[in-house]
Amino acid sequence: MFAKPLFVTCAFLALASCGLPRGAGFASEVLSASNVNTADAGEDPAYDFAVYEVNRATLPVLAAWPARTAEPLPWIHARKQPASLMIAEGDMLQLSIWDAEDDSIFGGGGFTALPPTEVDAAGRIFVPFIGELRVSGMSSTTARQRIEEELVRTVPSAQVQLAVEAGRENTVNLAAGVSAPGLYPLPARNFTILELFSMSGGPNTAFVSPQVRLIRDGRTYGIPFARLLEEPQLNATVKGGDRIFVIDDEREFITLGSTGSQSIFAFPEDDFSALEAMSLIGGVNGGSGNPEKVLVMRAYDPADVRDGVVGPPNDRVVFTIDLTSADGVFSAGGFMLEDGDLIYGTESALGPALTLVGLRSTISSTLGQ
Repeated sequence: MFAKPLFVTCAFLALASCGLPRGAGFASEVLSASNVNTADAGEDPAYDFAVYEVNRATLPVLAAWPARTAEPLPWIHARKQPASLMIAEGDMLQLSIWDAEDDSIFGGGGFTALPPTEVDAAGRIFVPFIGELRVSGMSSTTARQRIEEELVRTVPSAQVQLAVEAGRENTVNLAAGVSAPGLYPLPARNFTILELFSMSGGPNTAFVSPQVRLIRDGRTYGIPFARLLEEPQLNATVKGGDRIFVIDDEREFITLGSTGSQSIFAFPEDDFSALEAMSLIGGVNGGSGNPEKVLVMRAYDPADVRDGVVGPPNDRVVFTIDLTSADGVFSAGGFMLEDGDLIYGTESALGPALTLVGLRSTISSTLGQ
């Protein structure tokens, strides 16, 4: 009569005595090594690290520490330019001459289309009955008027029509990271980078957080694509010779332990908080996670750990976040993740107990069948 209950109890106690496998360590286990220093014994202090709670008081201090990511690249602000494109070396000019004279030197019919001519390295073109004429740096309207002024000295009724096909100096190289990379002639001087992206189909749709890079005059500029969309003053005017490409944000963070998901995640936006990360990964594990002790583990550059310098006291720091308090949640929203951060969900003390209760129920159910 008592055989089954006795067997269940024995099995339950046996499981409890040998310990149950866990998906993560308790916070006390993980953080217990923070005070270990074996240097006096001649060994490396392999477990030497600092621990900081993320709260309202510590946030300003932590924000002043050096960022682990590289310094952000500069960017060019939008500046309105004249609409007309400036003629430059390599542009192809098509001249058409209208002349009402019956015995015109350009031939009969009143209209003559001259062969296309390229602007040379000196910024000049050759025009019949005028000779070499400098047009580089002029708008198409100014160049047309200049040619016409010179030509009417020989052909009083001449009128000039000018069309410009942009050469390399008036072309932007949209190199990679967009739907349609290639060389894009500039239609005007106030042509913006967002207009260029509209023509090219925009950044690669597979990118999580596209980052724009612009190389101009040997200098590299950069900005997240999202900021271009959100801040009109950053929609810079492109220039001939610019090389532009788009890459995905290469920063990543890792999640392990009793979190909703254990994986490697790309940063979905430029500034990404610990609270946003917890939302992305599904918070802590509902059955075993400890929301009072979510850990963010970060390794700093040893060069940032120096006397007299504002920064971490150790090159390895563990930040603790309490998601059960309002201050902890608010503070997690102001604590920004860095590239390479590890979010570690510690185990709740109730986790093993709940597991044992579940196992006992399973065993009892099995034996009752």
